[in-house]
Amino acid sequence: MQIASLVAVGATFVSALAPATAADADARDPLRRYAQQQPHWQRCAPDRPAALQCTTLKAPLDYTDPGGRTIDLAVSRLKASSATHRRGVLLLNPGGPGAPGLDLPADPALTLSEEVKRRYDLIGFDPRGVGRSSPVSCGLTGDEQELEWPYHAETFAADVRRARTVAEKCRARAGDTLRHLTTRNTARDLDVIRAVLGEKKISYLGFSYGTYLGAVYTQLFPQRADRFVLDSAADPTRYSRGMLQAMAERAEPVFTRWTEWTAQRHATYQLGATPAEVRRTFWQLVTQADRSPITVGGAPLTGDAIRAQYTAFARVRDAATWVAELKRAAEGRSPSGAPAPGAPAPSGPAADVPADNNAASAWAVLCADNHAAWPRDPEQYRRDAIRDRARFPLAGDFGSTIKPCAFWQRGSEPATAVGNTVRALIVQNEWDSSTPLASGQAMHRALRGSRLVTVAGGEGHIVNGTNACADQAAMSYLVAGRLPAQDLTCRA
Repeated sequence: MQIASLVAVGATFVSALAPATAADADARDPLRRYAQQQPHWQRCAPDRPAALQCTTLKAPLDYTDPGGRTIDLAVSRLKASSATHRRGVLLLNPGGPGAPGLDLPADPALTLSEEVKRRYDLIGFDPRGVGRSSPVSCGLTGDEQELEWPYHAETFAADVRRARTVAEKCRARAGDTLRHLTTRNTARDLDVIRAVLGEKKISYLGFSYGTYLGAVYTQLFPQRADRFVLDSAADPTRYSRGMLQAMAERAEPVFTRWTEWTAQRHATYQLGATPAEVRRTFWQLVTQADRSPITVGGAPLTGDAIRAQYTAFARVRDAATWVAELKRAAEGRSPSGAPAPGAPAPSGPAADVPADNNAASAWAVLCADNHAAWPRDPEQYRRDAIRDRARFPLAGDFGSTIKPCAFWQRGSEPATAVGNTVRALIVQNEWDSSTPLASGQAMHRALRGSRLVTVAGGEGHIVNGTNACADQAAMSYLVAGRLPAQDLTCRA
C-alpha cells in the first residue's frame, strides 16, 4: 500500500529528538502543530446532556500539504465515569458515509456496558465535510439528493443527465475540497484526535460504513489501534460500487426468506398461503403502484418506491405488517398508517448545516475513495442494470444503474487495500442485506487477527443492543482486551 512519505513521517506526530527550535520541529514533523492543539471543551448544546462536551480542532485539508488549507473537526467527549479505572478513549462512528457522529456518545440507542463507560472516555466526531466539521454543499435540489434510483430504459437518459449534473455541481461548488473527503483522510483525522487527546492508542466502535473507516485506520496506523469492534462490516474488497451491488444481491435471499415466513402466517397477514403466493401478492402490489401510487403512512408510493425498501425484508415481522398495510390500502380499505419498516424518523440537518450535506459528503466519499471502481461509460451502467435487474429483481438495478461517480473527479489517492493482523472483533447478523454476512466474513479474512461473532438468525442492520450474547462478547473485549478463542456463533 502506498502512503505519501510526508504522511508516514507525520503520523508519528512528535519527534523523538528534542528540537532546537519550534521551527526545526515543524520542519521535521509537519503535523506537529496539529498534534499539539489544546482543546477547549464546553457543553455541546443546551438541549444536549451537560456531561457531553464539545470542541473544534483543526486538521489539514490535504495531508501532503500540512501547511496549506485547514478544515474543522467537531469532536465530542463523554468522560469515563471512573477516573481510577479509566484506561483510554473509545472513538465512535455511526456509519454513513455522510453521517454525523457528534451526538453518538450520549445517544440512548447506543448500548454500552457500565464497565465500558467506567473505563473509556467516549469520543464522538463529525467526519470531515460532515455536520459541523466544515460541512460541504453542492447546492443540490431535493431530487438530486436521492442516493438510489431505479433503472428504466425510458428514463435512463434523464438519469444520466441528473448524475452528471450532481457531479458538475459538486465540482464547481467544492471540487478542491471534495477530492480530499476520503476515508483515508478521515482515518488520519482520527489520529490527529488521538494525538490531541494525548493517547498512544485508540479503541474504536464503528457501525456499517464505520467498520470500513476503522479497518482503514488499522491499515494506516496499526501501531495505534488498540481494541476495535466492527459492527455490521462492509466488505473492504468491494467497497464503494461493489458495496451497493452487494446490498441488492443479498436482498434476494432475504426476500425469499420473508416469503417463506409470511406464508406460514397467512392467517395473520393474508398475503398468501405459500411462498409463491406471497411473492405474487407483493409483485402485484408493485405493478398496481406503478399504475397508481398507493398511499400508506401519508406517503404515496410507486412500485419503485416499494422496491426501494428492499433492506426492510430482513426484519420479517415488520415487513409482513407493512406489506399487509399496502395490500389493505390498495384494496381501498383504511390502513393504520404505518410507515415503511425501518424508515428513519424524519429529521433534517442542524440549522447551520447545508440541506444537501448528507448527499454531497456521501457522494464525495463513495466516489473519491475508489475512483477506479466506477465505469466512465454510461452504457456500462445500463448493461449492468439490465443484467442485475434480471438476476436480482427486487433491487438489482438500484445497485448498478448510473451514479454521479461516473462523472466524478479523481480522488486525492488510490483506494486502500485492507490486509493486516491487527486484533479486532467483528459482529454480524445472519440476515442483514445492508452489510451482508458475506461482507463481514470478507472483513474477517482481511483483518487476519480478528474474530467473527455471527448472530445466527439475527435480523436487520446493526447488532448492538439486539443480542445479549454478541453484546457480551463485544463489551468483554473492550473491558478485558480478550478476543474469543475462536469465532463465535450467537443465537438470535
